[in-house]
Amino acid sequence: MTSLNRRTLLAGSAAAGVVALAGPSRAEETPGVTATEIKIGCTTSLSGPVSALGTIAKCSDAYFRMINDQGGIAGRKVSFIYYDDGFNPAKTVEQTRKLIESDNVAFLFSMLGTAPNSAVVKYVNSKKVPHLFLSVNGDKWGDYQNYPWTMGFAPSSRTEAQIFAKYALSQKPDAKFALLYQNDDLGKDFVNGLRDVLGPRYDSMVKAVSYEVTDPTIDSQVVALRASNADVLISGVTAKFAAQSIRKVFELDWKPMHFVTSGAASVASTIMPVGPERAVGVITSVYIKDPSDPAWAEDPATKDYLKFMAKYYSEGNPKEFLNAYGYTVTSVLRVLLEQCKGNFSRDSIMREANNLRNVEVPTLLPGVRVNTSPTNHHPLRQMQLQRWDGKGYVRFGNIIEGADL
Repeated sequence: MTSLNRRTLLAGSAAAGVVALAGPSRAEETPGVTATEIKIGCTTSLSGPVSALGTIAKCSDAYFRMINDQGGIAGRKVSFIYYDDGFNPAKTVEQTRKLIESDNVAFLFSMLGTAPNSAVVKYVNSKKVPHLFLSVNGDKWGDYQNYPWTMGFAPSSRTEAQIFAKYALSQKPDAKFALLYQNDDLGKDFVNGLRDVLGPRYDSMVKAVSYEVTDPTIDSQVVALRASNADVLISGVTAKFAAQSIRKVFELDWKPMHFVTSGAASVASTIMPVGPERAVGVITSVYIKDPSDPAWAEDPATKDYLKFMAKYYSEGNPKEFLNAYGYTVTSVLRVLLEQCKGNFSRDSIMREANNLRNVEVPTLLPGVRVNTSPTNHHPLRQMQLQRWDGKGYVRFGNIIEGADL
């Protein structure tokens, strides 16, 4: 849910020579790496209930082909091995073991989904394999203390909730909040994000109501929240329930400042099914230049992305935000690998993953930068808000950063 404005490919010939001449002990220290190749692994959903998300890995694969055409990284071609797990955690376990123990990849990149990654995170960390830039939204993927080899990428739902709350308070300091949240890790990130910003005021300022993912509707929850007379409604939900909350708010003639999580605010999946006129005023967040937004039609980075799609991933939809995401996250990985300066041991890769400083890639929104450290495994913490005007989303205001926890 993109190449670099500082594109300095490092020849790394000396480092390549060292690896080429190394004996068995050195080879053991650099699994997945030879003098001419670096192997990267991934599991994703090419089939099953969320198969549409598999386009992220396909776009990354195309990006690696572009890198290889440009000479690779430090003289090495990238071999990207990705397997379909159908969003089945049991298959994820099997395939991750294959990637590490049989394919002997150097590291794992952009693996999809909370449940699949949860099934392997302990195993991957026990093996000390970098588990980087996961395609997930949960705040728990920044838990550097328990999982020092794991790192998410996109702003977490907790960060998004912080940003929503900070903006709402900037407009109405005494706002009363209504929070609709899914009773799982996704929803609890929204509870925690509001608590981060409101602190001891949370209980007096927030009416929170949960729902189960198996519930057929959330109409009764929205009615209960309407009765609180809140000024602000935050829907920490998935797409199906976002559409329901927008529709019910419209039917109740309720006019709160309504925030919907970015992962559930798709024009195609949420806004159009509910009716674009019913969603007027809905606010969500964004951190990547949306290739379907006319505002970026003349943007050089967007033009580069579209050229890339035409040449390397012509079967993909260039206006699909998931492809822009795949392009962006792989652009950031390229910076990380270049920082390794030819040393692709797992320790070196993880060290540089923890050493991204104000990294800018052209398909991130201006002002949004990637920052990591050994104690910060949340690479992106900045977003901009955008409001649905009946025809499209219109970005407004400045870049907002999540609370400094």
